[in-house]
Amino acid sequence: MPIQLNHTIVHARNSLASATFLADMLGLAAPVRFGPFHGVELDNGVTLDFISHDGELIIEHYAFLVSEGEFDTIFERIRARQLPYWADPGHQQAGQINHHDGGRGVYWNDPDGHYLEIITRPYGSGG
Repeated sequence: MPIQLNHTIVHARNSLASATFLADMLGLAAPVRFGPFHGVELDNGVTLDFISHDGELIIEHYAFLVSEGEFDTIFERIRARQLPYWADPGHQQAGQINHHDGGRGVYWNDPDGHYLEIITRPYGSGG
């Protein structure tokens, strides 16, 4: 069996709200409750398992490889919600997207401040 990422845990102030936000933004199925988690399953079977956490959150980064069409749809959701977005992870290029490796990419934050990113080409793939 090849080694594959199966799931990761995402700490959130409100696990259902954060999981629902991600599922809505990416156009995925609604989160599924499993014990204390609200899981969002990606198309490749990896699950992001959101768990509520009352303490200080460590801000993480989650990048999603999407098609050109999916990029357009997700980016429109970002703009429709009037969410701030950036072309870079340092939040220096506000209101812009990037064109790394001949594709497109954009960053925005979830309700807890986690960095979300969509890209249409893997980094280092050329172009």
